[in-house]
Amino acid sequence: MCEPLAGPRVASSNLYGVPEPSPTSPKRRSRLLRAGAAVVVLCAVAGYLVVQYVTGGPGAPGCKVVSGRGDGATYQFTPEQAVNAATIAAVGTNRGLPERAVTIALATALQESGLRNIDHGDRDSLGLFQQRPSQGWGTERQVMDPTYAAGVFYQHLVKVPDYTELPLTVAAQRVQRSGYPEAYAKHEPDATLLAAALTGQSAATLTCDGRPGADAAAGPDAVRAALVRDFGRGAFEETGAEVGGRGRAAPSPSVSAGADGQTVTVPVPAGGGSRGVSERGWQLAHWAVANASALDIRRVTYAGREWTAGHTDSRWREGGSGTDSAVRIVTGP
Repeated sequence: MCEPLAGPRVASSNLYGVPEPSPTSPKRRSRLLRAGAAVVVLCAVAGYLVVQYVTGGPGAPGCKVVSGRGDGATYQFTPEQAVNAATIAAVGTNRGLPERAVTIALATALQESGLRNIDHGDRDSLGLFQQRPSQGWGTERQVMDPTYAAGVFYQHLVKVPDYTELPLTVAAQRVQRSGYPEAYAKHEPDATLLAAALTGQSAATLTCDGRPGADAAAGPDAVRAALVRDFGRGAFEETGAEVGGRGRAAPSPSVSAGADGQTVTVPVPAGGGSRGVSERGWQLAHWAVANASALDIRRVTYAGREWTAGHTDSRWREGGSGTDSAVRIVTGP
């Protein structure tokens, strides 16, 4: 913590009560001023570095989620955080877990790692959830895999009796056994917004600038590989795949070429059991936007709404060719 330096020393008095100026007071004041300026600069640099770490660096493309309830609540985050959040949500819904489970998982990852897949932590803690290989969470390689890390978190969460009815911080703590059990609570509002969008409960509420990074993977194969990574291979296989309900096969995403790139069409299954068509569709659409920078996704359309990368306000707009039956993802060439 940066604290102000002490002020100049008060001059002493002689026997006659007349103040005696310190013989070095002008020089001392000068040194103190220089030292104070240096401290201010160091504090500013430290603050800048912290902000750059949190936001992903200068000029980093941003993402934003807004409340679907019209209460004005928002949360802004980076593309790296967006990819990890989308993975956590996809793993949870693919296990048939409720939105509350996803909210708990997202709040936990926000507290433990800032939704970043970090390769360091307290003792041997690693990854999104700061899981410790020495405590039986998996190997170092496993806990550094966001899909595995999310899955093993949910595996422990569902063993907590009545976890959906517990305060978020209590449910998270019973999984994590953290030294700071109350810390999860402050992330609940942001996690709630993210979960609503990334489980498809809120429509057209998540946007990103979508500017691809230098290491962005482009093309339909990269998109399909990422879909399988997050939702599971069974969700998009041609034979016997099930998405959103029992006994409903989901065909693989198809690819078509166009003037502005290649389009990956992801069918949204009819029906959907407890999760309706629009919920699954908006989950896939928001997933695509969250992965836009990482996969060089240029445009996403669903249910008559369209998101376009690089637009000044990155909003979902009315129009496009999107229908309720499929999410269309246009990738780079």
